[in-house]
Amino acid sequence: MPSHDFRAPRLFVDAPLAQDARVALDRDQGNYLGNVLRLAAGAPVLAFNGRDGEWQAAIEGRKRPDGLVILQQTRPQDRLPDLTYVFAPLKHARLDYVVQKAVEMGAATLQPVQTRFTQASRVNTERMRANVVEAAEQCGILSLAAVAEPVPLERFLSQRAANRLLVFCDEAAEVENPIQSLQSAREAHQGIDVLIGPEGGFAEEERALLRRQPKILRLALGPRILRADTAAVAALALVQAVLGDWGGKTPWLQDQLQDHLATPIGGPLSD
Repeated sequence: MPSHDFRAPRLFVDAPLAQDARVALDRDQGNYLGNVLRLAAGAPVLAFNGRDGEWQAAIEGRKRPDGLVILQQTRPQDRLPDLTYVFAPLKHARLDYVVQKAVEMGAATLQPVQTRFTQASRVNTERMRANVVEAAEQCGILSLAAVAEPVPLERFLSQRAANRLLVFCDEAAEVENPIQSLQSAREAHQGIDVLIGPEGGFAEEERALLRRQPKILRLALGPRILRADTAAVAALALVQAVLGDWGGKTPWLQDQLQDHLATPIGGPLSD
C-alpha cells in the first residue's frame, strides 16, 4: 500500500476525481487554503472524495484559491471493515471526540441510539458528519464513515441483521479477559456492531432485550468503570485488534463493499 504523505495539506471534495479534472472549492475551503495555510496558485494538495482514492492536485485561482486541478492518483480507494459503532449520544465536545476516534479506529457506520438513560436528547448529525470529514482529512483516511440518524435502541435491535455479531459492552458483565472473549467469537458472521451505552448505564429491561439478541457477545471492559467516550475507544481497539483489520484480512472483511459516503458539509460547526 502506498504510504501516506503527512506533510501535504489534505482536502475532502465532493466531486468526481480523475486526471486533469477540475474541482471548484467552496468559500470555506478557499479561505482555509489561502488564509489559514497561506497557499497560493500552484501549491500542491491532496484531494479525496471517499470514492475515487486520493489524488495529487494543484491549487488554482488568481486572488484566492477557488479550484483544484487534479494531477495523478497517489493512493487507490480502499474499503472499511463492516464495523458499526452503536452508541448512546453524548453532549457537545465529548460527542465530537467519540465520532473522531471512531473514524480513526476504522468504523464504517456511526449509529446513535436513544436509551432510557441517554442524557443528550438532541443529536446534531450534520456536526457529526463534519467531524467525520475532519478526522478523515487529518488522518489520511480514504473512506468516509456513514452517519445514521438516531433511533431508539429497541428499533435498532429489531431492524439489525440477525447474522451480525453484536458486541454488547456492559459494565455489569463479569470481568473476563476481553481478548479471549472476542477470540471465541471468530465464527463466520456478516459484520460487527459494537454497542456502547449511556453514562447512566443500561436499564434492566434493555439488558434483558439485548441478551435475547442472536449472535451476541456481552463484554466487560476491565475491572474499572469507564466513561462512555473512553469505553468507545477501548472497545473499538479490542475489536479491531482481534476481529478487525488491524491484523490483516479476516473472513468477514472479504467481499464487503461499503456504501458509506458522508453528506457534504459547508460552513462552520455549530451546536
